[in-house]
Amino acid sequence: MSSKDLKFNSKLIHAGHYNDQYGSATVPIYQTSTFIFENAEHGSKCFAGEANGYIYTRIANPTTRALEQSIAELENGFDGIATSSGMAAVTTIYMALLGQGSHIVSTDAVYGPSRGVMEDHFSRFGVESTYVKTANVENVIKAIRPNTKLLYLESPANPTMEITDIKECSRIAHEKGILVAVDNTFCSPYLQRPLDLGADIVFHSLTKYINGHADIVGGAIVVKDETVYKKVRQMMVMMGCCMDPHQAYMVIRGMKTLGIRIDRSQENAIKIADFLEKHPKVEWVKYPGLKSHPQYELAKKQMGGPGSMISFEIKGGLEAGKILMDNVKVAILAVSLGGVETLIQHPASMTHSKMPKESREKAGITDGLVRFSVGIEDVEDIIGDLEQALNMI
Repeated sequence: MSSKDLKFNSKLIHAGHYNDQYGSATVPIYQTSTFIFENAEHGSKCFAGEANGYIYTRIANPTTRALEQSIAELENGFDGIATSSGMAAVTTIYMALLGQGSHIVSTDAVYGPSRGVMEDHFSRFGVESTYVKTANVENVIKAIRPNTKLLYLESPANPTMEITDIKECSRIAHEKGILVAVDNTFCSPYLQRPLDLGADIVFHSLTKYINGHADIVGGAIVVKDETVYKKVRQMMVMMGCCMDPHQAYMVIRGMKTLGIRIDRSQENAIKIADFLEKHPKVEWVKYPGLKSHPQYELAKKQMGGPGSMISFEIKGGLEAGKILMDNVKVAILAVSLGGVETLIQHPASMTHSKMPKESREKAGITDGLVRFSVGIEDVEDIIGDLEQALNMI
């Protein structure tokens, strides 16, 4: 049976498995920079793309290829590209698909550095950008220009948890000949597969859910079309932002438990969101599993579950938020997300601090917004921790 015929949790174990000559039950770490050719003719054919074989780890490596093929299979794409970080994935996509005079439309509350590198650096080379609330499809339609080359979506958005209709936005973009890329980090392919919804490219910070143990940094891109894939892969190779084989091995190991980790953290998050929504010191809660979420019905239709990311606003704004974060004992005050541990952070002063205040507030990232990544601890301990910290306010 092909691994493509397996169900998702079985694919996590068996997809992209590399069968080495010694029969290793796990993917070996090919910790080498270069590979030996059989002879001069073989080397020539490898460089010409006429023969199978590895040349140099910046170009490809057996351990990294096993990871790339696994993620591509999980996302139902043509093939995958592993990168040294999530931001390496982002900049590779930008570099491959955008040029002087081109235009990108993106989610306004997108991950801070993804927007910052575009507005501060790609703009220097003549790339134009427009950031809108893509949860409203009309905003996307109005933002498209004749020179728009890429629609770059993040759903759920970081950290506002707004949901964008990927299928409808892809339809609109494709009518104009525009490619669609989706940051699927918050969901992972376990909960959402954007390529199945019409997107052309999906990418991840592997640091988060897919690896899940806060011990590596990495990124991945999966492309639906072979022609676009080759263009993006060539850019990754030229930029030199390849993933290290040991790093790839760690992600392969962490990825095997993706489903059971998300099931547990999501189960916790549903209870925590309900607790927060009823708490008198909480102004509002944004969680796709709550009926109060503006895109609750879309989330049910588009996602396989609400996930384990929660955003909420504390009454009292920034100062009250600081008190909360300084007094939690179980939750860890740190950036990142999607690990086995519960994390809490303040986007306005941390992940989105480089955004101009006006742009940040327009995107819904208020001074009092708290981002909460729910882990797999016993939920009673997480709720008890939040309760005692909220009592300090």
